[in-house]
Amino acid sequence: MTDTRPDPRSAAVQNRRVSRIPAFTPVPLRARRDGWTPVRQAEFLGLLAQTRSVSKAAAFVGMSRDSAYRLRRKPGAEEFVAAWDAILGVPESRQPKITLETLFQRIRQGRYRPVLRGGRYVATIKKPDNHALLTLLGRLDRLVPPGEDWGEEPEGYRK
Repeated sequence: MTDTRPDPRSAAVQNRRVSRIPAFTPVPLRARRDGWTPVRQAEFLGLLAQTRSVSKAAAFVGMSRDSAYRLRRKPGAEEFVAAWDAILGVPESRQPKITLETLFQRIRQGRYRPVLRGGRYVATIKKPDNHALLTLLGRLDRLVPPGEDWGEEPEGYRK
């Protein structure tokens, strides 16, 4: 005899309301009009928060469930995966080490944050990632040995 009652854990996940989706850097992909553009990735996460269904969210943005899971496995998808997991209530795992390449990617692409109002996806905000820029500058400053002379001041420079 099979139990027809729904799993109480899935009901808790379905009823859990997300008030804020973390900002993320989109997965770096080759530009295609019919592919996973950065805006499409952000819309997917916003609709995932609204519907709690990967299939429905992917269908709303014109993609398949399988392609969403393939996108999740691509290199450079760590922030996308972290936002996806935060929406579905998966416990946080350790953050991966942030490399210089990751910082350059964040600076080039910026950060996307889906916006929810009353539990419904309404918009996506794109902002430059100033934190990544400042982190990169700090790392580059540490590469210069102390007391290193960078040469003459540029022409026209006055103290």
